[in-house]
Amino acid sequence: MNTGKRETSEQESRDGGKLSKTVSYYASYIILGLIVSIIGPTLPGLAEHTRTNLSEISFLFTTHSLGFLCGSLLAGRLYDRVRGHPPIAAAFLCMAVMLALVPLASLLWILAGILFILGIGEGLLDVGGNTLLVWVHGSRVGPYMNGLHFFFGLGALLSPIIVAQIVRLSGDINWAYWVLAIMIFPLIIVFLRLPSPPIHGSEGAHGDRDRNYMLVVLIGLFFFFHVGAEISYGGWIYTYALHRGIANETMAAYLNSSFWGALTLGRLIGIPVSTRLKPGAMLIIDLAGCLIACAVVLIWNDSAAATWVGTILMGMSLASLFPTSINLAERNMKITGAVTSWFFVGTSIGAMFFPWLIGQYMESVGPHVMFIVLLSIFCAASIILVIVLIFGKRRLTRREKTAA
Repeated sequence: MNTGKRETSEQESRDGGKLSKTVSYYASYIILGLIVSIIGPTLPGLAEHTRTNLSEISFLFTTHSLGFLCGSLLAGRLYDRVRGHPPIAAAFLCMAVMLALVPLASLLWILAGILFILGIGEGLLDVGGNTLLVWVHGSRVGPYMNGLHFFFGLGALLSPIIVAQIVRLSGDINWAYWVLAIMIFPLIIVFLRLPSPPIHGSEGAHGDRDRNYMLVVLIGLFFFFHVGAEISYGGWIYTYALHRGIANETMAAYLNSSFWGALTLGRLIGIPVSTRLKPGAMLIIDLAGCLIACAVVLIWNDSAAATWVGTILMGMSLASLFPTSINLAERNMKITGAVTSWFFVGTSIGAMFFPWLIGQYMESVGPHVMFIVLLSIFCAASIILVIVLIFGKRRLTRREKTAA
């Protein structure tokens, strides 16, 4: 009798620990969403602060993503060797300081350096959140992973609205960054006090699942394309609407917010859907929606209504690409900090390259170049996904034959 009660108590304690960790990761991703999406609607203000044009200020996307790349590479080795929560707390402290410094930078190269360091903190946090959540929930991580990225979308949804209201009240973007820096400090305390999940190193009895090097490369390449598209859309749709003359500054901010809102709603819907559909099927549906959204805006390029429809469809379609890609990987290999970091290498290179590419031609070619680039991205991502699914199916068939 006492043994049964003790086992029940231990199970409740484990479940409570999982819940507190999951809630903390969700809260951290709200902040991450706020940070990532604040650059887009404040880009014109940052250009004014540094006296630069759009082609020059687009360099910020590159340095920011380069920092994210460095943080992701560092995180891969870090989380496989030390307990995860202290590095997350350190990443948050770094981000708070950098956010406070952004409005004070009057030179582009100084601002670029600040955003580079901010990106390092984001890389540490992003790899940590995804890796530790898999370690907490294991093979049942699917809906929790969609939930994690739902809260990222929630933060990204709120960010343009907060920026628009702060600019309306203060006449500048400064307090948008300072308020966000202040919001980070409670989470630093939480992660310093919360016990970390046990480390899942790269060793284990998973055999062939541990050595899917080609699959790691392919999924990393898939992240390169679809995350590059997500960051490009969130970063440039505000400027696109202004330059097309289909929205003023306030309406462009709300258009930007509608993208993140649709992405958030899509991730909320993705939580129950992920328990019913296989990751491959979900990814195919998502990419089809992205292609249709690009076509809608390109065909009716002077229509504000078409831009709104395309933006909402784009957000809904992009919503579950990231968490479902992680779920697909978890089904085919053991997820360690090192494996996750390589996925985020693809993420950060895509987020660094494609927004920069769009910025180079936004003024010289015209704002419609944004959707031409996006359409090309999704075509390439579709090809990579087909290769990943074929490769994964062949490996599964080979393992079944070996087991037999």
